[in-house]
Amino acid sequence: MKIGILGGGQLARMLALAAYPLGIRTLCIDPQPEACAKDVTSVKNASFEDKNAILAFLSEVDIVTYETENIPLKCAEWVQNSHPLYPSVEVLEIAQDRLHEKKFFKSLAIPTTPFCNVENSTQLRAAATAMNFPLVLKTRRMGYDGKGQAIIREAADIESAWSKLSAKNQSASLILEKFIDFQFELSLIGVRNSLGEIQYYPLTQNYHQQGILRWSEAPLKNDSLLQQAKSYLDRILNQLNYIGVLTIEFFYDGQQLIANEMAPRVHNSGHWTIEGAQTSQFENHIRAVIQWPLGSTKTIGNSFMLNCIGQLPSSVENLLSVSGVHYHNYGKAPRASRKLGHITLNETDPVLYAANKQNLIKSF
Repeated sequence: MKIGILGGGQLARMLALAAYPLGIRTLCIDPQPEACAKDVTSVKNASFEDKNAILAFLSEVDIVTYETENIPLKCAEWVQNSHPLYPSVEVLEIAQDRLHEKKFFKSLAIPTTPFCNVENSTQLRAAATAMNFPLVLKTRRMGYDGKGQAIIREAADIESAWSKLSAKNQSASLILEKFIDFQFELSLIGVRNSLGEIQYYPLTQNYHQQGILRWSEAPLKNDSLLQQAKSYLDRILNQLNYIGVLTIEFFYDGQQLIANEMAPRVHNSGHWTIEGAQTSQFENHIRAVIQWPLGSTKTIGNSFMLNCIGQLPSSVENLLSVSGVHYHNYGKAPRASRKLGHITLNETDPVLYAANKQNLIKSF
């Protein structure tokens, strides 16, 4: 069996690496010639809007999945017309539009940030006055790693925020959200197969710098929050008849979980599962889309994942001399704000884990 992957970045790379020991082969398609999955699997270089290229790609695979929700809907429809696509076009349509996503959360009684659709600066000013500051203005589509958003702290910020984002957004339709004063951010990753079997990983605490995930730590041990998060994710998985890995990112404001966004794919906050869980999110996604039983998500000790952003460790030898440390280099050319790799500390001894985690944070 061969799985086609729309996208050829680091998530596709890690999916391919997880598939290989299972006897499953992969083929990616990506518009970027330097797509880093090419080091571990075959990658076709073509636009997602090139129908002939997509059809040629489909002729070589049995099932299709994707590593990013920023896939043109028409491309996903071409795929789903002839091949199983997991997650489905319907899921993609919700996840790639922040307004649709927020409305979907509300329809399932999942708490989310107050929001409003805005189509011009006059609407924005009226909505901002009604919602009270601070606020966050976002593009409805194509926002990731802090891109496509502007914080509005006072009325004087409105025009500049509109100018900044409307110039990048062809439809000139944006979404205004209430800025949440949260205690911390966290995510829950779940996976569901076609038989309705669901497995959840533990809660993961996340920390962002300049909108980019800097580190994740698991498990976050809070039974009350875990049950809340599971109930919300369970609603989504079953409502959408979902197949594959799904992640919800939450804010915790000290009283409740507030859903920020969902990602219909394997997720950066779950990279720790490669070493820190009995079955990684990548392997479980592969299992789900090929209709195999899901693997155990039980954790192995404590895990701390640190993204390498813009630069790689100066000495891999020194890094790997630390007990419990694992290093993943994606083979990407260095560039500011670019995720080049990640480091995972996995340790069963809590004292050693705490000491090595602090050393890792200080040194990199």
